[in-house]
Amino acid sequence: GIPKEIEDLVKKRDLKCVYCYTVFTAKQKGTWEHIDNERWDDISIMLENIALCCNRCNSSKGAKRIQDWFNTKYCKERNIKAETVSTDIMPFICKIIKNNF
Repeated sequence: GIPKEIEDLVKKRDLKCVYCYTVFTAKQKGTWEHIDNERWDDISIMLENIALCCNRCNSSKGAKRIQDWFNTKYCKERNIKAETVSTDIMPFICKIIKNNF
């Protein structure tokens, strides 16, 4: 349900995992990530809320709230937190955490 123009913008923006910085290749492709799972279809924030991440990060996060995921063993072992994510998604993540969207 992602509009093609948003999909194209995200593909150009996110050339590596927005969380762990794994570079995407033909073998390691990016997977679609809804940062705020509860608002996945909200077109007003879709460009901010959609990102590409690696399969490992996406599987680990699943349907967890971003602030809960940052507190998991997976993130702690990889030093993944609001302050270390891609600068393209950091403002949205900080907004979610601050406002508990």
